[in-house]
Amino acid sequence: MNVETATPADEMVADACRDVDADVPLALYLHVPFCATRCGYCDFNTYTAGELGSSSSPESWQEAVARELGAAAQMLAPARPVSTIFVGGGTPSLLGGAGLTRLLDSVRTDFELADDVEITTESNPESTSPEFFADLRAAGFTRISLGMQSAAEHVLRLLDRTHTPGRAVAAAREARAAGFDHVNLDLIYGTPGETDADLHATVDAVLDAGVDHVSAYALIVEDGTALARRIRRGEMPAPDDDVLADRYQILDSRLRADGLDWYEVSNWARGDESACRHNIAYWHSHDWWGIGPGAHSHVAGVRWLNAKHPARYSKSLADGVLPVASAEQLSSADRHLEAVMLTTRCRSGLPRDLLDEAETANAERLCADGLLTPTGGAYVLTDAGRLLADGVIRRVLWG
Repeated sequence: MNVETATPADEMVADACRDVDADVPLALYLHVPFCATRCGYCDFNTYTAGELGSSSSPESWQEAVARELGAAAQMLAPARPVSTIFVGGGTPSLLGGAGLTRLLDSVRTDFELADDVEITTESNPESTSPEFFADLRAAGFTRISLGMQSAAEHVLRLLDRTHTPGRAVAAAREARAAGFDHVNLDLIYGTPGETDADLHATVDAVLDAGVDHVSAYALIVEDGTALARRIRRGEMPAPDDDVLADRYQILDSRLRADGLDWYEVSNWARGDESACRHNIAYWHSHDWWGIGPGAHSHVAGVRWLNAKHPARYSKSLADGVLPVASAEQLSSADRHLEAVMLTTRCRSGLPRDLLDEAETANAERLCADGLLTPTGGAYVLTDAGRLLADGVIRRVLWG
């Protein structure tokens, strides 16, 4: 990278790369910013072809990604083997099997991969096929995450999803037939107009698909989205917290009855081998480098964000400059706060030795209230505690 044009943020990143701990696992996240259409609830850094015009393309984006990968490998040298790779978006499946294979080839050009590397890509059901999954399996991908959201047609329509209700299940079966042992279905619950029956039908479909992992998130209304504007105009009600809690309990009880147990508040897996190791890397504050426009990174206690627009991201790298938009050095207090927030949400629990005397007393009171339980060297959320996880975290930290 061009040191003459380096900003303080660039220099912060460079310093972090010199301070890495070789024993801390390294993950890569690759952000694909392209979508065929924009979903009404989504506030991710994504763009349709009409929004981008001629300012960017998958080709120019992939060239820039290759440049950033090369820069990352050079700055982290001697690089540790990459333990997990996650391709997210956006809609990575719009690249097709050939495009995603090329992306993975770019990673292998600059990085050594661990022998047991986990390689995941998100995919939208409508842009997949048996041939697509076969191509990904041949390329070395090990895990597929499909955006199902719901099996109810009216819920998909309200969320502006373009796939038909049965397509996600069919895609999951195609992925399994292609040889993927690890297939995830992403769900959203609590959409206005969704009923308990709709959610039960969705869970029926998930279980029928035979997947080994489920992620389920309460609908969050993000400012600036089409969904937020519709709710503000009174066209539909906002999600109801009590309903969201009831829906979570339905999901949890049915998934656990079928052998999918929670390992993080919003994630269920059929055993430890089915858990998403890449997400675990986030929750346990490992090092990861986010490649692509708007991607976040965290290395040696420094966190940074890339330029969001694909055109600006690509131009920066073409000019030999890191595409860092902002960076921050996390203080010891910041790192402690994040460790408590993230580990509390995990089944492995909040380590007791992480807490000071006052926080330990707070955690003990939460145990007395039935929201945490002491297990080995950690405090673990109870079933009731998972419904109030954010509040539990606040009480641990501040009483």
